[in-house]
Amino acid sequence: MPTKRTILLAGAAAIATPLLAGAAMAQDQGLISIIVNDPSNPYWFTEGEVARATAEELGYEAAVASHKGDTNTESNLVDTAITNQAKAIILDPANADGSVGAVRKAVDAGIPVFLVNAEINEAGLAKAQLVSNNAQCAADGAIKWIELVGDSGKYVEFFGNPADNNAATRSNGYETVLSQYPDLEKVAEEVANWDRTQGYNKMQSILQANPEVDAIISGNDEMALGAIAALKEAGKLEGVVIGGFDGNPDAVDAVKAGELAYTVLQPVAVFAEDAVRQADHFIQNDETMVDQEKQLFGCELITSDNVENYTAPFVLEQ
Repeated sequence: MPTKRTILLAGAAAIATPLLAGAAMAQDQGLISIIVNDPSNPYWFTEGEVARATAEELGYEAAVASHKGDTNTESNLVDTAITNQAKAIILDPANADGSVGAVRKAVDAGIPVFLVNAEINEAGLAKAQLVSNNAQCAADGAIKWIELVGDSGKYVEFFGNPADNNAATRSNGYETVLSQYPDLEKVAEEVANWDRTQGYNKMQSILQANPEVDAIISGNDEMALGAIAALKEAGKLEGVVIGGFDGNPDAVDAVKAGELAYTVLQPVAVFAEDAVRQADHFIQNDETMVDQEKQLFGCELITSDNVENYTAPFVLEQ
């Protein structure tokens, strides 16, 4: 598993690659199909662009498409990859259970699949599943949250898409820490599906029933940013401690503005690059580059103390 220094340097290199790589660099290695969730979210946009740039650097054609969380769209995109005789598929799965069929279809067609960011609930199909160590990363975030909030108060938790294992894993990671503080009262837990607009709408509704909230802990940055917008509109943001997860550029700006207390930076630029390099190794050698199918990557906290070290999307230098 990469060291922290390796992760940071690799992330910086991966982000820089799109500036250097282009379609003209693609040689005759064949196609790598890259399927992400929704590129309107900067996290998934970066995931797709880093994977594309790495594939082109290695001499492949690269096609990036998005399923936006819909398993039917995902299945159709896998069909397209099969029709186009892709050498490998890099996939951020739409659904832990619902994406199993699409992965199996690709494997049955002889196309190796490398999963990034999210898992499926079946081992042995994908050649690799590269994800953040969500349980530990969430616990680290919760420890920082407790440091800022204290051991009592009323708080809200925003939960991601239930079809994505990351949502429950992060929530459980929060719970391992927060459950140790009996004077903390969770006044609401809302599913906002990783979405900023849903976070905004849900926070508006929460404030009607609970006008005084001390803190918010969120499964990702987008939901947290939506909650911040609702609190600002209601004139209730001041003094509320809000923790995010992902490390997206808007969240970093919110940390700089003092609106978001911290965000947990996922090394998406690292594992998106690694997935493509592992795919290339498999294509060239007909063997996996890493023995373990499930590969966990550590995270970093971005706070007011180190936010100036955020030098590019999802890259924190030391």
